[in-house]
Amino acid sequence: MLAKPVRKHGLKAEMNVVPYIDVMLVLLVIFMVTAPMLVQGVQIELPKVAAEALPTPNQQRIVTLSVKADGSYYWNLGSEVDTAAQTDSAVDTAQMREKIAAIVAQDPQTQVYLRADRDTDYASVVAGIAELQRGGVSRLGLITEAP
Repeated sequence: MLAKPVRKHGLKAEMNVVPYIDVMLVLLVIFMVTAPMLVQGVQIELPKVAAEALPTPNQQRIVTLSVKADGSYYWNLGSEVDTAAQTDSAVDTAQMREKIAAIVAQDPQTQVYLRADRDTDYASVVAGIAELQRGGVSRLGLITEAP
């Protein structure tokens, strides 16, 4: 008679994951190499938002700073946001910073609202924000139009 072989160890019901880990590491390396090459630039259309204006005290000074399409700046100083009036203007960021910094130095609680023409370069807007920050403006908001 044939005797059944005696097994010293029982069957293992575990999955060998070592090959899967190797494959995942190779895929990780591939994605790490190719991901920076895929992100060159994205064409976006900025949204129009239906947000309401924040309430402000009547005694607060508000500077409504506008950036034209050619990169020049003009602003209005008053007690409310006024996009139609013009108090002063500047042709470059350094001149704008000096004049706005003088306004903010008189009253540190002055609120500055920035708005830009649709055709304005993004670089002009960011440069304006950076110059306002260097000039001591700590209260800055952006203005959008309702759709």
